[in-house]
Amino acid sequence: MPARPRSAAKPKKCQPCKGTGEITETVRVGARKGRATDDKQSALCTECWGSGEAQ
Repeated sequence: MPARPRSAAKPKKCQPCKGTGEITETVRVGARKGRATDDKQSALCTECWGSGEAQ
């Protein structure tokens, strides 16, 4: 009997973005001091470049 083909291994999820590919960052206001506000914005994860897979 022929051997069954193996399924491809699932890649691990990226830790900083938890596999979503996006992270949230605090909005900063001001040219010199960059005062942090309570607002958040979504940004592309720089660890996995939005793929959600660990490198």
